[in-house]
Amino acid sequence: MKYVDEFRDPEAIKAMSAKLASLIDRPTRVMEVCGTHTMSIFRNGLRSLFPPELTMVSGPGCPVCVTSSGEIDRLIAISTLPDTRIAIFGDLFRVPGSKGSLALAASRGAKVDIVYSPADALDIALKHPDKHIVFAGIGFETTTPSVAATILAARAREIKNFRVLSLHKTMMPALLALFQGDGGENMDALLCPGHVSAITGTDFYRPITEIFNIPCVIGGFEPADIMAALVMTAKQLKEKRADVENAYPRAVTTSGNPRARLVTEQVFRTTDAEWRGLGKIRNSGLAIREEFRDFDALFITPPGKYENLDPPGCRCGEILRGVATPDECPLFGKACAPEKPAGPCMVSGEGTCAAYYRYGMEKL
Repeated sequence: MKYVDEFRDPEAIKAMSAKLASLIDRPTRVMEVCGTHTMSIFRNGLRSLFPPELTMVSGPGCPVCVTSSGEIDRLIAISTLPDTRIAIFGDLFRVPGSKGSLALAASRGAKVDIVYSPADALDIALKHPDKHIVFAGIGFETTTPSVAATILAARAREIKNFRVLSLHKTMMPALLALFQGDGGENMDALLCPGHVSAITGTDFYRPITEIFNIPCVIGGFEPADIMAALVMTAKQLKEKRADVENAYPRAVTTSGNPRARLVTEQVFRTTDAEWRGLGKIRNSGLAIREEFRDFDALFITPPGKYENLDPPGCRCGEILRGVATPDECPLFGKACAPEKPAGPCMVSGEGTCAAYYRYGMEKL
């Protein structure tokens, strides 16, 4: 408890709040790339400690939120195959595609298992050798090493009934696309995700600082972590610098985790990927390499058109780019609520709309 309390110490957080206010004297927009930061800021009431000049903007770092409707449709199609079970993280269960959700598919007889890790999905494959188990691989650099390791384990153990549908994405191409297009031009700095950075290392963000002259500060997820990262950010802006700084040194190093990256590269190769809100981004996805084809669910997907058709009026895409907030969406809190979501930003535990709905109604 002492370790946790250190990063939730009210007096330390108040002191950093005062420091932040002393450094920010003009309208400042900082994008928290990661949905975990978004939820932590709301849940811990940090917005009340920010100076009025500071606006925090949510970004595209929620893996469930950026999963396109066509990708959900593909998973639903796979779930209709004979003797097939889909294994997913819980957040994905109610994400709407253009033809419903996996929750709806399950209500119609599809077998959908909620798991906590790809290793859990592999265990299901071992327990049900007469079934095809397809794990939905979503996430960024943080989750891909464990999926790659699971595929390697399945091959080593000669488990023939386990496959992965890789919907994995990589963060840097999306950030570059954001700053080259609609959304990034109004950002003053990035609050970068600690867990992704633990894999990539700090130098990963150099292209943003060097090409766009935007400060990048890596932060953890406890209240004091976030406030410390924002103080570092404000100092850079005050001094007119654009550097990569690390406010989360207990988890993030310059080199990151080379072993995790090596495992990922052994199993996956880069490919173009469709992002909800950002469209198709070159080399932003991860496909399973040909030598692991037997574990790739892409090749058992039923033929069909898997188009990206979002509900009319849904502004999840704009929210993920930081050009709109949930209260500006005509569906928010009406046709779109946690019990009946129209878009993924209301479903995910890292979704901006979910954060606004649970913690931020007083701000609307």
